[in-house]
Amino acid sequence: MLRSTEADVTNYRKAWLGILVSWVYSLFWTLPPLFGWSNYGPEGPGTTCSVNWHSRDVTNTSYIVCLFVFCLALPFIVIVYCYGRLLFAIKQISGVTKVTARTREQRVLIMVIVMVICFLLCWLPYGIMALIATFGRPGLITPSASIIPSVLAKSSTVYNPIIYIFMNK
Repeated sequence: MLRSTEADVTNYRKAWLGILVSWVYSLFWTLPPLFGWSNYGPEGPGTTCSVNWHSRDVTNTSYIVCLFVFCLALPFIVIVYCYGRLLFAIKQISGVTKVTARTREQRVLIMVIVMVICFLLCWLPYGIMALIATFGRPGLITPSASIIPSVLAKSSTVYNPIIYIFMNK
């Protein structure tokens, strides 16, 4: 913020750039099956579509490994890094009494920990299921066993706003 009554336009640009980068990154990792690197098909009981986790050819396996690394592990590292920087920035803010600052830091820390745990609880079962379906023995992951990890992963975007709302009251 430049002045308390005006918004800092550079922050809007950074926000839009972040949104654009997120969309481009998402497209980069979701479009390859449409062009032959792996493929999409029915998932679980056949009610949703996803990457074909059960195909064992080299292109499919390499795509699934890349998805696990670049769409689960790397985002987790980025989340931890960004939240770590946020916590560090909050710690650097001065001008507030020690007790108030410490209380605020603790609330933010707890919220960050809850959000990181929520991310892992939503996406790790899905990632592990995908790796087991890809590298485990055929039929090990049944359609009904894949429902819960799939629903958790696909509903993960709902949880962050809920966490923000309830932990910032």
